[in-house]
Amino acid sequence: MRELARMQKASGRTVGIHLTHGGEYFGLLGPYEVDGGWWSSAAPVVERVSQELGVPVVVLRLAHAPSDGSSGHGGHVLYHVEALERPAGSTPRQVTPDVAALLGPAERRAGWATTAGLREALDWAEEMLDEAGRPAAGRPEQVRTWNLSGLFRFHTADGGEAWLKTVNPAFNAPEGLVIALLGSVDPTLVPTVLGSAPEHGRLLLDHVSGEDLWRPSAEEVVAVVPRLVAAQAALAADGRAAAAGLRDRTLPTLVAHVNALLDRLVAERATSPGPGPDGAGEQPGDRLTAEELAAARALAARLPALVEELTACGLPNTLVHGDFHPGNWRSDGTLAVIVDYADSAFGHPALDGLRPRQYVDGERWTQIAEVWARAWREHVPGSAPERALELVEPLFHLAYAVRYQEFLDHIETSERPYHETDPVSEVRRALACVRPGLTDH
Repeated sequence: MRELARMQKASGRTVGIHLTHGGEYFGLLGPYEVDGGWWSSAAPVVERVSQELGVPVVVLRLAHAPSDGSSGHGGHVLYHVEALERPAGSTPRQVTPDVAALLGPAERRAGWATTAGLREALDWAEEMLDEAGRPAAGRPEQVRTWNLSGLFRFHTADGGEAWLKTVNPAFNAPEGLVIALLGSVDPTLVPTVLGSAPEHGRLLLDHVSGEDLWRPSAEEVVAVVPRLVAAQAALAADGRAAAAGLRDRTLPTLVAHVNALLDRLVAERATSPGPGPDGAGEQPGDRLTAEELAAARALAARLPALVEELTACGLPNTLVHGDFHPGNWRSDGTLAVIVDYADSAFGHPALDGLRPRQYVDGERWTQIAEVWARAWREHVPGSAPERALELVEPLFHLAYAVRYQEFLDHIETSERPYHETDPVSEVRRALACVRPGLTDH
């Protein structure tokens, strides 16, 4: 329920925008109040600013956000917004050094966070729609943009919709490939791909009707969970998951990544200046304490034994979704589809099995765990999926600590407030769930 509470927390934010058009700068506008508190939610910003200026705009990127633990929502944030047409009655302004530094080039900037990169992605999507015989009708609608992805909705001439998703291929899975693999086993489990350019991190998907299942019913759980397990079991059995070239998240590799992350956290603590004299800057909880680091090292030393026990549970390595929470399940009441495969990898399926627990209440989680375990027992007789779910919890959180660090290593500085404290938080969650005798036989 912790993650669900976070989702419901944000209801609004105030925004300021640095407005540009074609290389001209038109100043800092706002503040504006907008609906939807999540910083990545671009649609309310686009709507509000377009109404104010009378021209279509796109949000290029988050330029500044509070680094106070807001975790991606609420407060006052600044965006770099590009007007797609020259705003009437507006006069270009001189760019100050501070603004130039804020809006200028930066290392690790996402391609869709630049005017040229965004236009290239949108042009590519329109070409794919033309080739599919479903040309775009009108301007695409920007739904979301942040360090992990950009999302646009296209209306098509046949009355349908399509979705452009952009990600950084350096640290995300080739979603078109993942969808093709799962779809080869169960075509109804995945969305329809209209175009894929994995080298550029671009994916064009047909619209999936229905709603995201943030609060799944018992029937919806049964409509989703066993079908993913069946596909995973099939891809493990025929060897295609292992041969697909996905990121390696098998348990021994994950243990190596965890140790490397702990080395970094130790080094960062040793060189951290801590809060400034006025209390600004890094907060006390942003780093692991010496005691926490010692406990994390002790846990890491126990991980090889834990991996042995998990392996003995008999579940095969396979394609894992990587973020298998109910918000990535979608249904129109008749057909359930799983979406968002950017975190997919080759690894242990219990990492997927445990993910929904952070998003549902106790009764629903009990059902999900039972359905998931029963499905695996059917496909792998003699396996112990319930035991795997129990054992994997510390590694589950440590896997997310590693993943969040990957985010931080590939995003520009202004986007770091989204994830700055996430690796540390996940290590703490791993420590909190360790029980005496966890690796005892």
